Amino acid sequence: MKLLTTTAMVAATALGTAAFADGHSTLPLKELPDIAERDHWVPAEVNADGTLEAMQAVVGAEAVKFTGSLDKPIQIALIYPSSDTSDFWARNYLAMTKRLDQLGVPYETTEFASRQIEHSLQTTYANQVVQDKDLYDYVIFGPSELAVQADNISKLAAETDDLTTYVWAFHTPLKDMTAQPAAWFDFSSAAGALTMCDYMLGRLGNDVTMAMNRGIPGITDNQRSGDFKACVEEKGNWTTVYEHYGEYQREGGFAGTSLILQSYPEAKIIHNANTAMAMGSVEAQVSVGKEKEIFSTGWGGTGLELDAIRRGELDATPKRMVDDVGAATAEAIKADLEDRAGELPFVFLGRITVAHDQMSAEEIDALEKEAFRFSGVGALQR
Repeated sequence: MKLLTTTAMVAATALGTAAFADGHSTLPLKELPDIAERDHWVPAEVNADGTLEAMQAVVGAEAVKFTGSLDKPIQIALIYPSSDTSDFWARNYLAMTKRLDQLGVPYETTEFASRQIEHSLQTTYANQVVQDKDLYDYVIFGPSELAVQADNISKLAAETDDLTTYVWAFHTPLKDMTAQPAAWFDFSSAAGALTMCDYMLGRLGNDVTMAMNRGIPGITDNQRSGDFKACVEEKGNWTTVYEHYGEYQREGGFAGTSLILQSYPEAKIIHNANTAMAMGSVEAQVSVGKEKEIFSTGWGGTGLELDAIRRGELDATPKRMVDDVGAATAEAIKADLEDRAGELPFVFLGRITVAHDQMSAEEIDALEKEAFRFSGVGALQR
């Protein structure tokens, strides 16, 4: 469904214009040296110069009201694994809707929830949204895994006469997709892995033995786990004694950690690739009184992870400014309604730093307040 009447004035926001008006056929905008070795593009290859930085500035600033008028609220469908332990999805939703409120854009949402491992359920939801495309203006897709859901993203993205499609939680557009969404919103797992690598080497030094709770084979885990592993092994001569694929599930983190504690006692660090596995991992450690002996990491710096750091159960995590993604999506919707979609970055990235157990309570609180400025500080009630 496309809105029947939208009166929009072009806002005076200096974002710079990207060359995406022809449906992304001009991609990539530039080529990095290793482009031929990848099945995907990286943000630097698809973002027009300055657009990402400008959008980050807009997201971090006070809201500027929508300049147009609508006959009725916009309709937003969300397909994402929000039934999982991680509060990332719920916070994105809250940040997006609260920013839309600030912007003065009326909306109604329909959520299609799944777990991270329920790939076929997301296919069912995508088919349903396409079938009912006359009911929606925007669809936000949070894929269970990018390669698995690529066809579903393309299917939704192809419906440009009725739908504007955005992708959450991935920032690596696949080259062979038959249709690209209007934009991608994420945090760079590769950048986060390198940030975490530098922090861990600086704190723990060289010649360390670790084990890993990895996610689902694919781009996200390759970056979160694979890039981190490669970095610490190359720069710090670390040794990885075991890698457990926990499928991003709390149970997987618990099972993997239990096995590591029993069979690989030489591993003094357990790296977890998401919140759910990190929570399962610390639960397994606490159950046998090992939480003070193991250096444990999470991913994302969700409220659950920060609470675990405060309790002394989790030691460090790459901290995303979580609400950036939802707020940026709201700003993209506003720009689209004002006929300014061409001014936006094709891939939006939020900021990442490291939260850890050596920070003061005041430092963690300040970091958390900024990260959760829309969705609220503290663990969400699920």
